[in-house]
Amino acid sequence: MIETPLFCGRCGVELQPGSGDFFVVRIEAFADPSPPDLSLEESSTDARRRLKELVAQLNYTSEQELMDQVYRRLTIHMCNPCYRIWIENPAGA
Repeated sequence: MIETPLFCGRCGVELQPGSGDFFVVRIEAFADPSPPDLSLEESSTDARRRLKELVAQLNYTSEQELMDQVYRRLTIHMCNPCYRIWIENPAGA
């Protein structure tokens, strides 16, 4: 069985499975699960109009883009030095 080589997602160094020289980082992101903020003053006509506008926007968006806007899961491999830097500031801010 031929194994695909692993590389650090930050610096690109080749990683050696079984050597303990890297981390597997799993990131799961999903859209705001809260229900929409609907005002009591908004009429059912306004709500229908907003819904129609949203559906119209969806017609111009690919299926993959729509899925990516709702849920994403990534797996990244990082060498030990890159992981130590990343974990202290994962957002890079």
